[in-house]
Amino acid sequence: MQEVYYEYFRVYPPVLNQASAASEHLSARAFLSGIGAKLSSLNLFEPIAKHVKIQQKTVKDSPTEKLYDGFINLLCGASGTVEVNKLVRSDPGLQRAFGRGRCAEQSVIQETLDTSDAENVSQMEQAMDEIYQQHSQGYRHDYEQQLQILDVDMSGQPCGPKAAFATKGYFAGKRNRKGRQLGRVLASRYDEVVCDRTFAGTVQLTQALQPLLQASEQTLGLNQSLAKRRQTLVRVDSGGGSRADINWMLSRGYRVLTKNYSPQRARKFADSVTQWFDDPTQPGRQVGVVTTANCDDYAQPMLRIAVRCRKNNGQWAIGMLVTNLKPDEVAALMAVELDLKTNLAGLWLAYVHCYDQRGGGVETSFKQDNQALGIKKRNKKRFEAQQMLTQLNALAHNVLVWAKRWLTTETPALKQIGFLRLMRDVFTTTGRLLFDATGQLIEIRLNEADTLVRPWLHGLSKLLEPEHVAVNLAQT
Repeated sequence: MQEVYYEYFRVYPPVLNQASAASEHLSARAFLSGIGAKLSSLNLFEPIAKHVKIQQKTVKDSPTEKLYDGFINLLCGASGTVEVNKLVRSDPGLQRAFGRGRCAEQSVIQETLDTSDAENVSQMEQAMDEIYQQHSQGYRHDYEQQLQILDVDMSGQPCGPKAAFATKGYFAGKRNRKGRQLGRVLASRYDEVVCDRTFAGTVQLTQALQPLLQASEQTLGLNQSLAKRRQTLVRVDSGGGSRADINWMLSRGYRVLTKNYSPQRARKFADSVTQWFDDPTQPGRQVGVVTTANCDDYAQPMLRIAVRCRKNNGQWAIGMLVTNLKPDEVAALMAVELDLKTNLAGLWLAYVHCYDQRGGGVETSFKQDNQALGIKKRNKKRFEAQQMLTQLNALAHNVLVWAKRWLTTETPALKQIGFLRLMRDVFTTTGRLLFDATGQLIEIRLNEADTLVRPWLHGLSKLLEPEHVAVNLAQT
């Protein structure tokens, strides 16, 4: 059935669009141009143009236009801003599809980023909040229906030793390396970045947790709604599991699921476990509920679940989860039915597996951005310039999430495709772009020899239907 549909696209292109075409461009990223046409119709960059006022004169391009060119460069999969000349500037069809009549030179874009100051960073963060509120699912989450899930984590961003705030810190596999830290809050039900913030290399999650959540409250509109915070689960690893951080989150009304900060305390509390249960999903791991009566550590009673597994030397590695999630809440999150009278093991395992899902949330988001968007490869010497890049990276991440949702509404099997394959195998499809006399994109003719793009044709066609853009297969 799908092959017949593709054949229809190839044999019967819209004659009206061909006749009204005023210009035609060969593009190395014709499919991405379709996404650009959608973003242009949404006026995605309008809040940035409204709020961000970089003190730089306009010769050929305004500072906002140069930031936009840099953003398009990110969606092209560039490893650095220097690649804008090759990927964007040399592709006039791509520029026009995104609503640009030209593309700034890479050095000029670099200068714009370097000119940004702390006030511009604050303006950019405000604009990003507005963009997220306009287009995201996370902002429209139904808190009465189910819990919002926010995962918080940090990722090391190695950079040159002369960069501002580049200090020695934890960078996986890079001993004695200098760099900065990227803090992230992810709305895990929707894979959307709520906020990204850049910190000095020595900053750990125990210092960054509260600023990150406060920024997320502003973005999601939680700062004025205790009811919404009570319907929000914050999942965080041991870096945010200190007593002070947990009590702060409890004082804000959040549901909390975190690993205890101190391994010594975890081992001490684990001694009170009377019965350990095997985890069938991970051989060698056991869980058990802490039964000690000492519950004065936190602002409200908390459930403690000890988790242990064998190390190579035969000893137990022990951690402890701390949470105020109720049994019915964790059962709903994990979509399981629990009989608390006969299956206590299933309840404790549900809590542990709920915590494990962080790996498929915020940790996976870092991995995808590193692979597809190369967020570790672009580093600016000035800290404010790096912060501006961080916001553009976060916007590119969310656009990829939204693009996948737009394109896979009627083809759920494609939802498993990650960012890397989407940008490498789909966005890079070559083709011809046809524009009318007013410069509006009216038709995309994708290379029919590229078989990888065929499953995505229907999604792109449906996406661009309201923009009156036809999508076809053709020889290029």
